[in-house]
Amino acid sequence: MKPINVGLLGLGTVGGGTLTVLRRNAEEITRRAGREIRVLRAAVRNLDKAKALAGDLPLTTNPFDVVDDPDIDIVVELIGGLEPARELVMQAIANGKHVVTANKHLVAKHGNEIFAAAQAKGVMVAFEAAVAGGIPIIKALREGLTANRIEWLAGIINVTSNFILT
Repeated sequence: MKPINVGLLGLGTVGGGTLTVLRRNAEEITRRAGREIRVLRAAVRNLDKAKALAGDLPLTTNPFDVVDDPDIDIVVELIGGLEPARELVMQAIANGKHVVTANKHLVAKHGNEIFAAAQAKGVMVAFEAAVAGGIPIIKALREGLTANRIEWLAGIINVTSNFILT
């Protein structure tokens, strides 16, 4: 079966951790996913700083090299902020790529635009890492509680991700 090819936007704390986890747990991830998940390339601001972590992973300073790469199936946006993150996510969606983001600011400010574009293009935007410090609530709501009619959800979340959820 064809591997799932991933492109990373950012190799800072979160992006570097993501790459490390994907590499370290590659065998188990492949077993669970039913096929290999390969990181093909990453976009970074500083090539010299990222080389030690990246190893043989191809790097670029132009994030559109990742977003526009026809071999990449999933773009993982981990650069933060609104721009160029929004533009990159929208371009990835326009290119028919699924997107994963941990960018709270982006989802809060442009979520409706992003989700509408993804739905129109038939791709997924996974954003659970951007919600409540990564507490797995989105999947539970979307998949585990589909028979329920949830009218609203309220939460209080502070900067340390302590939370009250009702």
